[in-house]
Amino acid sequence: MARHSKRYDALRAQVDRNKLHSPAEAIALVKKGATAKFDETIEVHLNTTVDPRHADQQVRGVVTLPNGTGREVRILVFAGPDGQANATEAGADYVGGDDLANKIQGGWLEFDVVLATPDMMRVVGRLGRVLGPRGLMPSPKAGTIVQAEDLGRVIRETRLGRVEFRVDKTSNIHAPLGKGSFSEEKLMGNFSAFMEAVIAAKPAAVKATYLRKVTLTSTMGTGIKLDVNAASALKVE
Repeated sequence: MARHSKRYDALRAQVDRNKLHSPAEAIALVKKGATAKFDETIEVHLNTTVDPRHADQQVRGVVTLPNGTGREVRILVFAGPDGQANATEAGADYVGGDDLANKIQGGWLEFDVVLATPDMMRVVGRLGRVLGPRGLMPSPKAGTIVQAEDLGRVIRETRLGRVEFRVDKTSNIHAPLGKGSFSEEKLMGNFSAFMEAVIAAKPAAVKATYLRKVTLTSTMGTGIKLDVNAASALKVE
């Protein structure tokens, strides 16, 4: 049986595990529990009713959190000459083509987001076995295959807080919402933007209940259960 620290047990004792909290209550509680010696990430975890084995029940999308994620993101861009100039000007960390592909095939993975222009997918395609399992493979649905003229905008959005979400094999969706140092107002703004995007991404094949559970937690904290209806009704003001 897994054993938890005294700190974690103390945090868990402060939370009613049977109560479904409002979004505002949950954010206040998760912030209160983010007491580690580092700035913990605040996360949202959704349990859905979709069956990801079916193509018409996939959930995937991109949302720009209005208050950012509080995380430094290392951006790698595969592009031709025109796109490379745009990406470099916009502040991408790594820009190139075959040279970067060879470096990745050699085991280098010091980046967090991969963008590619359509003409470079012939190069990126051979990296599927490396990037795919890590969720880094560029794709149209994730908005990470980008026209050269749009690279600057997408890079800036990624810096600000552009988050990709997708349902996993267990029908769950996970995403960061910010840091424990964020104010409750900033976390609520990000949470509202995220929930609005997830609800908009509901597959047409799902006719009834879409979300079973919504939980907020921090890196080292305990989970806070939310009222699903209240969380689903959130919208960006």
